[in-house]
Amino acid sequence: MFWTSVVITVPLYHCRNYSIVVPTPLYSVVNIMCIVCYMVQWRLNRKCMKCKEGAAVLIIRVNDAFCRACFKEYFIHKFRAMLGKNRVIFPQEKVLLAVSGGAASCSMLSQVQEGLSREAPKKLRFMPGIIYIDDGGACGRSAEERQRSNALLKSIFTETGFPYFIVSLEQVFSLPASVLVPGTSDPDPSNLSYKQAVDQYVKEKQTLTEENVASAVAQLSIGDSVYSHKHKLALERLFSSLKTLTAKEDMLQTLRQHLILHIARENGYSKVMMGDSCSRLAVRLLSNIALGRGAALASDTGFSDPRYGDVVIVRPMRDYSSKEIAFYSRMFNVPSVFISGLDTKTHDKASIQRLTESFVTNLQSDFPSTVSTIYRTSEKLHTVMPPQSQSAEPASKCLLCLCTLDTKEDKASAFHATLVSEQLSQIKLQDLSLDAPGQSAEQCCTEGQGCGPGGCCSSNRLSSHQDLKTLLCYSCRLTIKDMVATNSLPPYIITEAEKRQKRSQMKMEISEYLLEDDEEDGD
Repeated sequence: MFWTSVVITVPLYHCRNYSIVVPTPLYSVVNIMCIVCYMVQWRLNRKCMKCKEGAAVLIIRVNDAFCRACFKEYFIHKFRAMLGKNRVIFPQEKVLLAVSGGAASCSMLSQVQEGLSREAPKKLRFMPGIIYIDDGGACGRSAEERQRSNALLKSIFTETGFPYFIVSLEQVFSLPASVLVPGTSDPDPSNLSYKQAVDQYVKEKQTLTEENVASAVAQLSIGDSVYSHKHKLALERLFSSLKTLTAKEDMLQTLRQHLILHIARENGYSKVMMGDSCSRLAVRLLSNIALGRGAALASDTGFSDPRYGDVVIVRPMRDYSSKEIAFYSRMFNVPSVFISGLDTKTHDKASIQRLTESFVTNLQSDFPSTVSTIYRTSEKLHTVMPPQSQSAEPASKCLLCLCTLDTKEDKASAFHATLVSEQLSQIKLQDLSLDAPGQSAEQCCTEGQGCGPGGCCSSNRLSSHQDLKTLLCYSCRLTIKDMVATNSLPPYIITEAEKRQKRSQMKMEISEYLLEDDEEDGD
């Protein structure tokens, strides 16, 4: 008689596999079914860890068993506690909910509905709106698929009673250059304490009249996904110029943020809620380190992100794991829509983001504390310099992600060594191309234009690419480096880049007449 190992999965709301070693003669269907029934019965006999009375229907962690009612109370309390602990959102403030159609963002929308309902013991006091960015043009979805998903989301948004915006990603080609200029926050709300703001809200609270209800219903369908064929081709040309999936995902995230920021500013929203879960933030933390965004980790993974000044990004779902969100969506029928993205049906090594997600997910299945450990580490991160200050000039921000530039380092830094190595490699390649036997300057270009102005080795083309990189942080430089042509960028990015370059050139021309900070302090 020899021994073998059989892996049995318990069919309950639990994500752990149990390995049982049984003798080979006993390895039969009947015996294994008996073992499974015994383990399921043991699980069903467990009581809720909170009320100690109800039967447990799910297990979040190893010993955290909840009944249905207690799990709902636990989920709602977690959302309220996150907002109450930070107190960033004030009463009567307009908050834009960024919904992607996934389980996390739709659960966030459900929690806001629950908090604004009349039955809620402690009602939320802000005024919500919804925005969905239709990125089907960048992800290769057909027009029929985009219309179908937009119709499903539109029905979900209409049932909430909140004003909503369905915006296509193609509209980034009609954005103004002012999107990339960090705004200044309104000083009036910050002067009031949270308690004073609540008291003022209670005093000014009025019941809705019939006219107010009619006007509110008329404003429900504010935005629809409308785009021109010209912008559709421009978006396809932009993403086809990006050589790697890593750069495409990074560019898509940047353009989506710019579009949300523009809609929020145009409609008076001072806060934007994102549905980033704990699992998603853990993946983002590791992938951003690999992408060179280490200087902006605190802003990218923290509860609030004030880099834009007048619009603050908040993440109230950052304490929830993807497992908790999946349980809540399944048990309480939270409507969601699956929408394919850039990394749908791709292999694990297709991009840095996809590889990091696969690594964290596989590690989490064997070590359940992986995500929570990474998440708790991100909570301890802080930026050395505040991400937004009143005196900071727009030129000190990255052109794309609007984070503080991290490229002004000493000559002994690793970043400076990378720049020197890149410059030396370019010089060596140019020398080799000129010294090649039987090749002249007129034969360099396939069109016979030569290496002068307008040719393939034109200094104007190289200088435009290099000048754009000087306005970017290290990570955005890597994204632009993967682009075939920078002229496929949206017009508002190119316009703002030219404006900053002219400003920098003008500052260099009058630099001898300017006083340095050290001289001002000495006076």
